Amino acid sequence: MDNISSCLILTPVFLPIITGIGMSPVHFGIMMTVALAIGFVTPPYGVNLFVASAVAKLKIEVVSKAAIPFILAMLVCLLLIAFIEPISMLLVWLL
Repeated sequence: MDNISSCLILTPVFLPIITGIGMSPVHFGIMMTVALAIGFVTPPYGVNLFVASAVAKLKIEVVSKAAIPFILAMLVCLLLIAFIEPISMLLVWLL
């Protein structure tokens, strides 16, 4: 399932829970977008890995191993966004 379908299916399920615990829907949307982007890169589903493998003409295993540092960096960014709300809400607060 691609990111748009995932957002359309999961948002109505999670939004009442998120608003119930007092979390901003914008903050949740940013977290969900980043999490789905990470899911699009990670094996075994990682569609982006298959595209990179085809473009570079390398085996998927080679591309997957090379992507590990980037996946770890994205996970760190997701944790920062999740636990430090001003990171994701700064532009909203400036409006």
